[in-house]
Order: sequence, then structure tokens, then C-alpha cells
Amino acid sequence: MEALEDWLGTVAGWIWGPFFLIPLLLGTGLYLTIRLGGIQFLKLGPGLHLGILRRRDPDSEGDISQFQALTTALAATVGTGNIVGVATAIGIGGPGALFWMWVTGLLGMASKYSEAFLAVRFRKTDVAGEKSGGPQYYLQHAIKHPIGKVLALAFAIFAVIASFGIGNMTQGNAIASNVEGSFGVPTWVTGLILTILTLLVLVGGIKSIGRVTANLVPIMIVFYVVAAIYILIVNVGELPAAFGLIFTDAFTGTAAAGGFLGSTIMLAVQYGVARGLFSNESGMGSAAIAAAAAKTSHPVRQGLVSMTQTFIDTIIVVSCTGLVIIATGAWSVTDSAGEQLSAAVMTGEAFTHGLPGQWGHYVVTLGIILFAYSTILGWAYYGERNIERLFGRGLVMPFRVLFALVVFAGATLELGVVWNFSDIMNGLMALPNLIGLLILSGLIARETRWYLKHDPKLQASPAEIERFMSGRPEWAEWKAGDVVGSSRASVKDQ
Repeated sequence: MEALEDWLGTVAGWIWGPFFLIPLLLGTGLYLTIRLGGIQFLKLGPGLHLGILRRRDPDSEGDISQFQALTTALAATVGTGNIVGVATAIGIGGPGALFWMWVTGLLGMASKYSEAFLAVRFRKTDVAGEKSGGPQYYLQHAIKHPIGKVLALAFAIFAVIASFGIGNMTQGNAIASNVEGSFGVPTWVTGLILTILTLLVLVGGIKSIGRVTANLVPIMIVFYVVAAIYILIVNVGELPAAFGLIFTDAFTGTAAAGGFLGSTIMLAVQYGVARGLFSNESGMGSAAIAAAAAKTSHPVRQGLVSMTQTFIDTIIVVSCTGLVIIATGAWSVTDSAGEQLSAAVMTGEAFTHGLPGQWGHYVVTLGIILFAYSTILGWAYYGERNIERLFGRGLVMPFRVLFALVVFAGATLELGVVWNFSDIMNGLMALPNLIGLLILSGLIARETRWYLKHDPKLQASPAEIERFMSGRPEWAEWKAGDVVGSSRASVKDQ
């Protein structure tokens, strides 16, 4: 197992190295940002207003509201990556890694918009009457070439495998180990409780998941962010130096006292981008699966709502964790043996330093419980949609049961191999999706420009949308259900 773990680590390091996925991720995000005219900067406000304040698109087809689609995607992305992943990136890559996480997030917003747009544009209605979409569909139906089908199938296979890693075992393990460390509860007890709770939610499908995440996600994010802001206010005098470290070390690398290994610029970039993607999943195509279930009157509208997920995840939650770690100096603290603190301990140390008594460790533990459990629910939905794509609707319920049972295994086993394997699957999921986004960038840009020219503030009524969309290529078919991608197809039409 040790040899396997080392080998997987080597493969993951190559995939996430400077010559493969990192330039593809950043390059795709930059290219889409240019083609879409900086949409993430110009339309962030309307997207937040529609997704968080208005929360729904009246008289639209879909399974869940736009707010529920947003919180389901947030549930899957705001996980251990926002706590442990940030500490890992800073611990290995130095404070400059946070800068590259920001870059990944800002450029990734254009990628997240694009994949959500395509997911709604090419979604279908399955035999249960539910909307199903994502890269496993749009790569095949939007790319008029056999390569599209190859990319779609590759994504579906990698997504199913990844769902058991990044979205299940690693999350369950993080919850169980932290609960044991903070409260002394045996890992098997935590694993059993998680398995039961997960199964109870999953049997209800996306509507059940949407209801749970719509209530859980806002509470958990506000709870964590408020605690972090309190610490930053207490340490406000350290913030200028913290920002100075972040920006200078992003381009120079750093070396901290107390046994911290020298951090080069490439390490800062590599771990900032890798953990940034692990946190916000922009470019992976996973969040597009949740977007496809949303009730929306046009793909552009849901694309802009989905784009805000990356902003919330990275620019808000990741920034809170990273700034607390750097401002409190926890990133350079060593243990009694002179070794750098582990990622989970580092974040706990930072919050303990900033909050009274031992509250910091409890805040981090509770944050991990909420973040990781919500991630399990979100990724269960991602996995089942791809199971359906590969094998049909009949295997969805068995998948839900198996997924819940695997949570127990993740909570009770050592997972060094699984963590490395998850990094590999994340990268392999992103690859076909990023290729597809580049191929389809012309379609995305053209339809986006047309829609926003007529409805820049996302306030048009369905009748107004119909007036300016009438006659656009495949608009009538999208509404009527004559092609895959319809928003109104009935079960008998499929």
C-alpha cells in the first residue's frame, strides 16, 4: 500500500504539474474570460441578486429552484478543501499559494459560467421526469463529432469513480477523525450515523437534497465566515503584513522558520491551483450537473447564478481560512519536534489563536462536519446522474444505497491512497470538460452576447424573453422538446 500510495502521488504530481493541467485550467479560464468580455466581473451583481435574493425564475421548467441548485453545488464544493485544502496549499506552497487560489477562482468563474450554460442548454428529461445534464451530455450533443461522445463517456466514468473519493470517503474520513479528536467519539460510531443520515436524504433524490442543502449551506457558511471575520478583526494589525506576504510570495517563493521546507514559486502556483480547483471545482464540470436541474427560463440566467458559487467558495470562504492562517502566524508554527503542523491542525491552531479558550478547534471541527457532510450529499447527486448516463435510471437507487454504505468505509479506514487517487480523478474529470469548453467557446460567447444585449440585468419576463429569442437557432426546439436539451420535454418524448 505504501508503494501504491507513492506511485499514485507521483502520477497526481504529474497531472497537477506545470506542464499539464495547471496551464490548461488557467489558460481555459483566461480564454473564456476574454471571449465572454470579463463576464464574471461585469455580471456578478445580477447573478448574486437572481440566485440569492430572488432565488427562483418564475414559470420555468426544472426540478429545483435556482437557489437550491446553487446551494447543492455549494454543498458539493464547500468542503474539506476550504479548511484542510487551504492549509495544505499554504503549508507546502507558502502564503503565495492563496494568491494563486484567488486567480484560479476568478478565472474559474468564466469556466463555471460556461459549463452551467451548456448543462442547461443541452439537458434532457429522464424516464423519471427529472432533468439530467452536465458534461456527460453536452460534450456529446454539442460537439458534432465522434470525439464528443468519447469526451462525454470519459467524463462520466471519471465522475462516478471520483464521487466515491473526493465526494465520499475523504469527506467521511475528515468528519470522523476530527470528531474523534475533539470529542472522543469512535470513528465507527460517526461513520454509522453519517451513513444513516446520508441514506435518509439520498432516497428522496434531488428534491430532497435541494431542500436539505438550501437550509444547511447558508447556515454553515455564515457560521464559519463570521468566526473567521471576528479573528481577522482581532488581528487587524497583522492584515497588511499578511497581504504583503501573499502577493510577494506568489512571485518569489518563501521559506519560513522552524523546519519549513523552502517553497518555490512553482510550488505556490501548483498547490494554489490544485487546491483551488479542489475547493471550487471550476472547470471540472461537476457543478454543471446541479445547474441542469434548476428551474430557469434561459441557460444564460442559470450560468450567471452558478458562476457566483465560485465567488462564494473561493473569494469569500477560502479567503477567510487563508487570511486567518497567515494573519495569526499559524502557517509557520512548528510542533515540539520542530515539524510543521499538519493541515487540519494548522487551521485549528489558527482559529484557537484568534478565538477565546479552545473554541477555535471546536469551530473548525464543526465546520468540517457541516462542510464535509454537505459535500457528500452534493457529490452523491453528481455520481447518480453519471450512473444514469452510463447504465440507465435502473441503477440509480442501488448507487444511492452503495454510496451511503461507502461513507462508513471512508470514516473508519486510513485513506492515504484514496486522497492521491482523488487528486488523479479530479484532474481526469477536468480534462475532457476543459477540452469541450474550448471547442464550444464560440457557441457560448455568441448566445451569451445575444441574451445579455436584451436582458443585461436578468429581469426580463418569460414573455419578453420569448420576443427577443424567437427565431434564434434551436430556441423553439429547446422549449418544445424536439431535441435533446429541451427544458419542457415530457417523459414520453424521451
